[in-house]
Amino acid sequence: MKKTYIFLIFLFVVSTNFSQIKKSALFIGNSYTNYNNLPNLVEQMAASVGDTLIRSAHTPGGAQLVQHASSSTVVNLIANSQWDFVILQEQSQKPSFSPSQVANDVFPYAKTLCDTIRYFDSCTQPIFYMTWGRKFGDAGNCAALPWLCTYQGMDSALAASYNIMGQQNDAFVSPVGAVWNYLITNNPTLNLYNGDNSHPNINGSYAAACTFYSVIFRKDPTSITFNSSLSNTDAQLIRNAVKAVCFDSLTKWNVGNFDPIASYSYTVSSSNITTTNTSLNSSNYSWDFGDGNTSNLENPTHTYAVSGNYQVQLVATKCGITDTTTQFVQISFLSLSEKSKINFTVFPNPSSSGIFTIESQLNQNFSLYSSSGKLIQTLSINKGVQVVSLTSLSEGIYLLVSENGTVNKLIIQ
Repeated sequence: MKKTYIFLIFLFVVSTNFSQIKKSALFIGNSYTNYNNLPNLVEQMAASVGDTLIRSAHTPGGAQLVQHASSSTVVNLIANSQWDFVILQEQSQKPSFSPSQVANDVFPYAKTLCDTIRYFDSCTQPIFYMTWGRKFGDAGNCAALPWLCTYQGMDSALAASYNIMGQQNDAFVSPVGAVWNYLITNNPTLNLYNGDNSHPNINGSYAAACTFYSVIFRKDPTSITFNSSLSNTDAQLIRNAVKAVCFDSLTKWNVGNFDPIASYSYTVSSSNITTTNTSLNSSNYSWDFGDGNTSNLENPTHTYAVSGNYQVQLVATKCGITDTTTQFVQISFLSLSEKSKINFTVFPNPSSSGIFTIESQLNQNFSLYSSSGKLIQTLSINKGVQVVSLTSLSEGIYLLVSENGTVNKLIIQ
């Protein structure tokens, strides 16, 4: 019986943390993407954990962003399907050249491609494929550009340019080069290069594919069970590296930085609430006023039929991604003269002991809420003076609300 119980718990955790996701991606690049069929590796990794990647690719050897930006084939591939992601990979050397040359020969075409992608579908997210330095640097350009004489110098220049492209275009960056750097530094016996010391061997492509899996699906790569032709030891080592460099700090690579953030402020006048929507990165809104009424307006107003305390929820959405925020709103229809007749006082306030004295002008019920609007308990207070012990509560600010809507803050310190 005990073994069955543990097994059921395990199944629950797996189904909760590894829900199946379906994504589509178009890879635009050259031989660095084509070697070992990188898109297919990402697809198989996704399938190994129950996810689905629909993918296509255009990867002519040596192709540059300037050529892709003016290619009718590329434009048609972008236009003819609704892609979740389009991956952009520049020629392996160009982003490592001088800053002025990169600014003239790379960045404008990266922007053109991102603009084209969003012209056809504003919800398609560009991803820049950060490549890596050559094993012994770029000998052909070393004399004119000394930082290219070593792997580390070339790799640093590539990383800087790809990060700039991500920032300039609100695009994700797939930090394959950063993963390679981590592996080369920490596991120098694991070779990532093909015999030309430039292109990836299967180890290098496997590292690239794991990185893309994490960026596209926002999932921990250590869950992948597909090893391709790698040993289980090497595959696990690479997956752990991708987790450390990429998955554990996705926002560093802009993943999630453009998601909706739900936020609003409000004012209350008698039975009316007026909202001011301050959400970020959002295009659609869903309001729940806590009384059964809803709205899809950006800045709705609402009239309540009954005084009370309401949880007002806003769901902000963009491109299928949502964020939710909720605030506690107190509605009272009573005039100032009516409120004065049923007002109550609390002392001492603040209280260091958690014991308060409440003086009420009526027999009435009270609701005690946390500062975030969570109901903690209800109190029945008789007319006159009554001592209330709240010693079980931690330090903080609480809201004591009468049945007629009058609010008083209780402070325990």
